[in-house]
Amino acid sequence: MATFGLTRADIFATIERVIDNLIEINDTEARYLLKLPDGRVIDTKGWVTGWEWTHGIGLYGLWQLYSIDPSDKTEHVIKCWYDCQLPKGTTKNINTMAVFLTMACMYENKDTTCPSYVYFLNEWAEWAMNELPRTKYGGFQHITYLEENKDELWVDTLMMTVLPLAKIGIVLNRPHYVEEAKKQFLLHIQYLQDKTTGLFFHGWKFVDGDEASQGHNFVKAKWARGNAWITIAIPEILEMLDLPTNDHFRVYLLDVLRAQCKALKRLQAANGMWRTLLDIPTQEGSYEEASATAGFAYGLLKAVRKGYIGAEYKETGLKGVKAVLDHIGPNGELRAVSFGTGMGHTLKHYKDIPLTSMPYGQAMAIMALGEFLKVN
Repeated sequence: MATFGLTRADIFATIERVIDNLIEINDTEARYLLKLPDGRVIDTKGWVTGWEWTHGIGLYGLWQLYSIDPSDKTEHVIKCWYDCQLPKGTTKNINTMAVFLTMACMYENKDTTCPSYVYFLNEWAEWAMNELPRTKYGGFQHITYLEENKDELWVDTLMMTVLPLAKIGIVLNRPHYVEEAKKQFLLHIQYLQDKTTGLFFHGWKFVDGDEASQGHNFVKAKWARGNAWITIAIPEILEMLDLPTNDHFRVYLLDVLRAQCKALKRLQAANGMWRTLLDIPTQEGSYEEASATAGFAYGLLKAVRKGYIGAEYKETGLKGVKAVLDHIGPNGELRAVSFGTGMGHTLKHYKDIPLTSMPYGQAMAIMALGEFLKVN
C-alpha cells in the first residue's frame, strides 16, 4: 500500500509513535483531575493512573490494532492496564463500563483470554441490566462519577455501555443482553437523531408535567465527537451481530448511518477536518477537532469496506485520515483533541472546551490508521 506517499511500514511506524505517546500521557499540571465528593481523585488523562471512559476508548484503540497486528507489545500494554486497575475497582457508571468492550474481545480470543475476566464481565453486565438507572421507556440514564443526569439520554452511552453489553452478551452467550443492547440503540436513535439533517444531538432530557412536549435536546448541539460515536458504533454492532441482510434492525441502522454520513460528507472541511460543532461555521468560533475527525475516518472507511455505505464515502474517509496524519506531531501526539465534554446548556460550552492530548484521541487515531491499512 502506498497512499499519501506513505508505505505500510510508514503507517505502522506512525502508529507506534502514537501508542508510545498514549501510554506516556500525564496530567503534569493536575488540570484534568476529577475530584469526587468521597475524596477520590480520578485521573482522566494519565494512562496508568485512572479508570474512566477515556481509558476504555484507549484500550479499544489498542485492541483494534492488535486485531490487525497481534504483537506482544500491544497485548502487554492492554493487560498491564487491567492488572493495575481491576484490583482497585471503581464506581460503576456509564463511562467506567467502557473498559469491558476490550476485555470481552480479549476473553473471546483464544490467544488473549484470561479465566478471571468472566467474573468482571458478568458482574458489570448484570449491573447494566439490573441496576443501572433508567429513563422513561427504559433507556440507560447517562450516570457518571459526578452527575446523576436524571432522565437524560446521551449519545456517548452507545459507545461506553451499550457496545460492551452487546459484546459480553455474545461472548457469554446471553442473548437477552444483546436484545437489550438493540433496544438501547433504537431508543437512543429515536430521541437523539435530528431527522432533518441526519446528524445526532448530544443529549435528550425527558421532562414530566409539560403538556406541550415530552422533553428536549438541550441546546440541540450537533457535537462532533458524539456524532463520531455513532459513526463508529453502528458498524461495530452490525459486525458483532452479523445479521441477515433483510433483518429489520440491520436495515434500520444502515438507513440511520447513511443519513448521517451524507451530512458528514457535506460538512467536511477542505483540509479533511470536522468542526467540534458540526454545523457551526468557523467564523462563529467552532474549532476543528481531531478526535472526532479520526472517529469519522474510521467509521466511514470501515462502513465502506463492509458494504454498509456506498463507495462514494471512501474519499471522505481518506481525507479524514490525511487530516489525522497532519495533526500527529513528531512525538506521536494527536493535536487538536478536545477534552471530555459534558452536556452543554449553551453552544459556547462546546466552543470553550480546551484542547489537550488524551488517551481517547490517541486511540481514535490508531483506529483510523488501522482501518486505513485495510483500504484497497
